[in-house]
Amino acid sequence: QVQLVESGGGSVQAGGSLRLSCAASGRTFSRYAMGWFRQAPGKEREFVAAISRSGGSTYYEDSVEGRFTISRDNAKNTVTLQTNSLKPEDTAVYYCVADSQSTAQAMSVRGQGYGLDYWGKGTLVTVSS
Repeated sequence: QVQLVESGGGSVQAGGSLRLSCAASGRTFSRYAMGWFRQAPGKEREFVAAISRSGGSTYYEDSVEGRFTISRDNAKNTVTLQTNSLKPEDTAVYYCVADSQSTAQAMSVRGQGYGLDYWGKGTLVTVSS
């Protein structure tokens, strides 16, 4: 069992940045592919970014490519999503996810994330224009 706790959300102006963090419990963090999904009001949950177990491979949704960066520190059991050049359309609740079986690449095409093992409660990002 893995528990995930997100932090770092908040309200920023368009063009600003936020650093979202996900702290994971457990002794085998490196066995999990990690990712971020988000859900905006009135919209379906969507994939944002994923990172492989070693941290060597990353995947991004097209609209955040070049603006967001996902990273992980397996020694600290943490995953980070650095969000830069934020746009109003980035406004959403951001969820950290972990999966014991999926690769990060597979996670990137899981649509709404159905079937992934563990989810945090989310952290809200609000971007104003």
